[in-house]
Amino acid sequence: MTDTAFPSRSYSDDVAVIHRDSQTVLLIGTAHISRESADLVEQVITQEQPDMVCIELDEKRYNALSKPQQWEKLDLKQIIKSKQLSTLLVNLVLSSYQKKLGGKLGVQPGTELLIAAKTAEQHGIPMELCDRDVRITLRRAWKATSFWKKGYLVATLITALWDDTELTEEKLAELRQKDVLSELMDEIGKALPAAKATLIDERDIFMAEKIKAAAGKRVVAVVGAGHMAGIQRAMQEDNSGRMAEISSIPPVGMIWHVFGWSVPAAIILSIAVIAWQQGLGEAGANVLFWVLATGLPAAVGALLALSHPVTILSAFAAAPFTTLSPVIGVGHVCALVQVMVQPPVVKEFETVAADIGTLRGWLHNRLLRVFLAFLLPGIGASLGTFMGGWKIFSTLFR
Repeated sequence: MTDTAFPSRSYSDDVAVIHRDSQTVLLIGTAHISRESADLVEQVITQEQPDMVCIELDEKRYNALSKPQQWEKLDLKQIIKSKQLSTLLVNLVLSSYQKKLGGKLGVQPGTELLIAAKTAEQHGIPMELCDRDVRITLRRAWKATSFWKKGYLVATLITALWDDTELTEEKLAELRQKDVLSELMDEIGKALPAAKATLIDERDIFMAEKIKAAAGKRVVAVVGAGHMAGIQRAMQEDNSGRMAEISSIPPVGMIWHVFGWSVPAAIILSIAVIAWQQGLGEAGANVLFWVLATGLPAAVGALLALSHPVTILSAFAAAPFTTLSPVIGVGHVCALVQVMVQPPVVKEFETVAADIGTLRGWLHNRLLRVFLAFLLPGIGASLGTFMGGWKIFSTLFR
C-alpha cells in the first residue's frame, strides 16, 4: 500500500499536495456547510487510504458534532464557577450563525469534518484532532482585543447573528464554496488585526505543526477553506517553538491587577476618610448610596433578563460587594443562582442554536436567560459603580 502513488490521481483545486521531507500531505479545503465538500472528503480518504487523517476540530467541538447528547452532561454550574460562561456564549453565537446558513443550504455545519472522522474509522485509519481548544482561541482573542474594540467585536457577532438578509441563488452558490465561519472571522480581522491573528493566523500555525507531527508519511488533512493558504505557508516554516505560547491563555498583566484592586481600595479608603473628617453619619449615607447605586441597577438588569425573583434579590444583594472585588462579578452570582432555581431542560440545550437568533428564543429558552442573567446585572452594576464612585469622591473633596 505504501508503495502506491500518493495521491493516486488528480483532484480539484480544493485539494493541495504538500511535500516535506518524507511526509506528503493532502490538504483538503472545505466549506463547513457544503455537501460537495463532504463528498470530496469521503472520496479522497476512501481513494487514498492515508496513514493518518487530521481534522480541523478540537475535542470539545468534535464531541459536540459526534455526540449531540453531550448537552445532557453539560455542567453549567461548573462552567459558571470556572468563569467560562462568556466563552460558551460566543461559541454558541458562532455555531448559530453557521447553522442558520446551513439550514438554507440544506446541510448541517461541520458535516464534512464528521464524515472525515467516520470515513477514517470505517477504513481503520487513525484520526487526529488538530485544532486548538476553542476556549483558548476565544479567550486569547478577547484578551488580544483592546478595551475600546471589544464592543466592536461583540457588535459584529450580534450583527451576524441577527442578520436575516435573504440570500440570492448566486450568494448561496458562493457560500457553498467557502469556509463561512472563517469568512466571518476574516471580516472581523480587517477591523481587529489582533483578533484575526488569534482567530485565524495562530490556528493556521497550530494546525500546521499538528499535521507535521502526525504519524505516518501519507496524511490527509481536512480544514476550512479559509485556513488553506495560511497552513500551506506555515507547513514550510518551523514554528514548533511557538506552540507552548499559542496553546496557553496569557496571564493578566500586573497593570490590570493593580487597576482591578485600586478602584475598590480607593472607594473603601474614601469612605474611611469621610468617616474621619465628616463623621459616621455622612459615611453611612455614602455607604447606603453605594448599596442602592450598585444594587438597584443590577436588580433591574436581572428583572429585564426575566430572571427568577430569587435571582433578582441576589443581584441586589451581591452587587455592592462584587463591584468592590475584581475576583468575581455579580453576573457570575446571578447566573449561578438562576441555574439553581430555574435549571434549563435538555430540549432547551438542543434548540439553543436556533433560539439564539430570535427575540422569542431569548425570552423563552431558560439557557439563554441564564446568559441574560449573567450579562444584564453586570452592565447595571457597572453603571452603578460609576454613579456610586462619583458620589463618594464628590463627598470626599467637597
